[in-house]
Amino acid sequence: MRNDPWLTPYQGAIGQRSERFNEALAALGPGAGALAAYANGHKFMGIHLNAMAGQWTVREWAPAARAVSLIGDFNGWNRESHPLSAADNGIWQLHLPAASLDHGQQVKLHVVGADGSRRDRIPACIRRAVQDPNSHDYAGQIWQPPQPFKWQHTFDPASLGSPLIYEAHVGMAGEELRVHTYREFAEAILPRIARAGYNTVQLMAVQEHPYYGSFGYHVSSFFAPCSRFGTPEDLKYLIDTAHGLGLAVLLDVVHSHAVKNISEGLNDFDGSGNQYFHAGPRGEHPGWDSKCFDYGRPEVRQFLLSNLRYWLEEFRFDGFRFDGVTSMLYHSHGTKAFGSYDDYFGADADADAILYLQLASKLVATFKPGALIIAEDMSGMPGLCRPHAEGGMGFTHRLAMGIPDYWIKLLKHSRDEDWNLDELWNVLTNRRFGEATIAYAESHDQALVGDKTLAFRLMDKEMYDHMGKDDANPVVERGIALHKLIRLTTLALGGEAWLSFMGNEFGHPEWLDFPREGNGWSYHYCRRQWSLVDNSKLKYQWLAAFDQSLMRLVRDHQLLAAPPARLLAIDHERKILCAERANLIFVLNFSVGNSAFGHPLQVEGSAPRHIALDTDAAAFGGHGRVDPSIDYPVTAAGIMNLYTPSRTGLVFAPTAS
Repeated sequence: MRNDPWLTPYQGAIGQRSERFNEALAALGPGAGALAAYANGHKFMGIHLNAMAGQWTVREWAPAARAVSLIGDFNGWNRESHPLSAADNGIWQLHLPAASLDHGQQVKLHVVGADGSRRDRIPACIRRAVQDPNSHDYAGQIWQPPQPFKWQHTFDPASLGSPLIYEAHVGMAGEELRVHTYREFAEAILPRIARAGYNTVQLMAVQEHPYYGSFGYHVSSFFAPCSRFGTPEDLKYLIDTAHGLGLAVLLDVVHSHAVKNISEGLNDFDGSGNQYFHAGPRGEHPGWDSKCFDYGRPEVRQFLLSNLRYWLEEFRFDGFRFDGVTSMLYHSHGTKAFGSYDDYFGADADADAILYLQLASKLVATFKPGALIIAEDMSGMPGLCRPHAEGGMGFTHRLAMGIPDYWIKLLKHSRDEDWNLDELWNVLTNRRFGEATIAYAESHDQALVGDKTLAFRLMDKEMYDHMGKDDANPVVERGIALHKLIRLTTLALGGEAWLSFMGNEFGHPEWLDFPREGNGWSYHYCRRQWSLVDNSKLKYQWLAAFDQSLMRLVRDHQLLAAPPARLLAIDHERKILCAERANLIFVLNFSVGNSAFGHPLQVEGSAPRHIALDTDAAAFGGHGRVDPSIDYPVTAAGIMNLYTPSRTGLVFAPTAS
């Protein structure tokens, strides 16, 4: 409330959230390790080999089930021979001699539900689920490799600095018309990411999901790495390789909802209709055709918290991007408009989901200090990225989801010459004080079929015929100039971290579309064409070179660690916006065709400045209209006189004496 006095009327609501969080922690037991110990449920539940005891233990939480039995390759899928016994708290369990199950064998549970249903189900905490190539049915798989994975590298996410995040999808990361693998990503894509200057990889679609086209957001087996891309050891190899390259790795974790599928997922597991999810309409997500978790049920909270610890501990992820946080925070799933603070603290706010997210962020921060904890929230919930001690929810960053939508709106509905620079400044700098924000001009959302990436929206069909470096084309020229200017402006003004989706840094053409019946099950749009940027004759290299220089600028000047940008001037007639951040001066000329000669800019200090980055440089496909060797003096009155070309961004840094 010291940072935002408008929160004062909601002191009681904030206090209640904080009190409930502290009570939940206290109920777990004394000491800082109580929450981490509570999040060990996956080590108790599931199928585990105790080599010392010489036995396997099978445990499953199915409180309303009438009977549960283990079936699989080991017993010829006999539904009667290996029943589990009912234990306390709705848990069913079975002990088997160590020789009963072997690595790689397929298993399921046969569950007689409360409603009398008889279904073969995949264990909730299974570590690996595989799909039959013929029937397409999924089954759990015993995963007990004879040799554990040997990690070669260590990585401390606390050493990261400002996150420069490269969002990626392993399966579509290659160029061939197929699903690509964890190891291929590690060996072919990670070096590209490191060379491009990013320091963090955010992996989508890692948790097992039955429908490839869901982009990984309809999860079925929460503890199983997606088997389409390889084995759990292959995923560990990817993460270990990334750590060796100095890259943090984030999991795009989906705890906001789950797939409705009964045969693959958790839906109606014990036949009660609402074991993991809310009963009735509240358990259905109308916009996503999926199931909504009951965060008020302790067993569900423990399941999800254990899931976080599992990915941190077993695979050494360096944090999470929490998908769909807005949907979790509100009973309406955030579909209503947010017009006042009443919307954040009123009856629509889901107290159980808020408590879960507080516990989740606390667990991650305690278990892995320095880990990134990112919220995908478009509502602007106050305190989302403030410490728990302040009544906040403990996330480290939130996504600036309004910025890419704003760029698309401008490009779709406004002529270049009509852009309102006051509005642009306000949209890009409108974020909560003291809550770190991840800026981005576009993510995978803008690349999906039905929409367009920035590059494709700017250049469209001209990209098919006019991307040769020796092919002058006005549409492509405009597109390349604005692509660079938009990314520079967004990064400089929009937040304390940066995110880009794979291929967008070099203007990858076209959209994303998964193999489906409507496109003849084609992989044509479900891949990344690296050969485009590797071709020295194509203009994609210019955009890639610019993005690499942009990342270098961030690192060299600690740009994103600096306080938010300060507006120096807006010239509406000339369409020039000037701002300062990290002792860098950004001169952004959005004019369609008017370059400004001798443009005066009032600055602080008397030190001369030089150009640290020029979007119009010839190396980036520009016209090279500004001499990079010139120093710009500051007059006694504090004025720099500039030449600022149209559709160009210039960054000025102090010249060392």
